[in-house]
Amino acid sequence: MKASELRVQSVAELQKTQIELLREQFNLHMQKATGQLAKSDQIKKVRRDIARVNTILTEINSNKGSVA
Repeated sequence: MKASELRVQSVAELQKTQIELLREQFNLHMQKATGQLAKSDQIKKVRRDIARVNTILTEINSNKGSVA
């Protein structure tokens, strides 16, 4: 998931994406704990995607504060 793809989404869509990624991260951690995780690099990718979404949400919120 690229930041440019995320920047065109609305705040509601970004929040929905954030929730989905957090659920996916939880499921991956559970798979790792039970030994069912085939690709351990997925955890790293999801963690970075969550950080991207959080960064863009923060940028949007800080821009709202400076405009008003």
